[in-house]
Amino acid sequence: MRKQKLVPDSMYHVYNRGVEKRAIFIDDNDRLRFVKGLATFNDKRPVTNSDIKFGNLETHFKKRKPLVEILAFCLMSNHFHLLLMPKVENGVTEFMRKLGTGYVNYFNLKHKRVGTLFQGKFKSVLVDNESQFIHIPYYIHLNPLDIIQPNWKENGIKNRKDSLDFLDSYKWSSHSDYRGNTNFPFVINKDILNEYFIDEDGYSESFYDFISDFDFSDISDLLLE
Repeated sequence: MRKQKLVPDSMYHVYNRGVEKRAIFIDDNDRLRFVKGLATFNDKRPVTNSDIKFGNLETHFKKRKPLVEILAFCLMSNHFHLLLMPKVENGVTEFMRKLGTGYVNYFNLKHKRVGTLFQGKFKSVLVDNESQFIHIPYYIHLNPLDIIQPNWKENGIKNRKDSLDFLDSYKWSSHSDYRGNTNFPFVINKDILNEYFIDEDGYSESFYDFISDFDFSDISDLLLE
């Protein structure tokens, strides 16, 4: 049983990865299925397989009763990051149960495998101060730099323009949506973080300032890897 109670009106950095650090996203169809799951399983009502395969996400969003607010996300080959705010009691736990079960069933069927896909239960950390609130979305959105600069966390970001261009082109995160592009608009709720960023220009300026002189010391307790 989880010792920490995930209560409404709080914010959590949620993370999980593949068992034995194996890939959990083999191709873009897997990634798209997971992103659809973020939208479709965020509902107190039961979800059928046809909702994910054939359902229109915009129509689904108008009818759904969400368990959480999804503030940010990023998918990597063997793990994912989410920033969640529960809307109901045990909203994060229920959402992650539905999301995980749905994706594992899909993945095992598609890739002809059986057994556990994720490395145990998801991990979660409460975001409990203003500095963490401001910086954790940046950290989540910077994760894809591992692909082109594997040691960026230790050695710093060498070329900010190239890094920003790459992050802007990386489809499988909410960074592009916060930059004002239409990527997966029905997955995330930007309103809460935009109370701080104000708008796309505010997010972009703050993000650039952060990567110019980033320091993870304020959010070290939230880095779940």
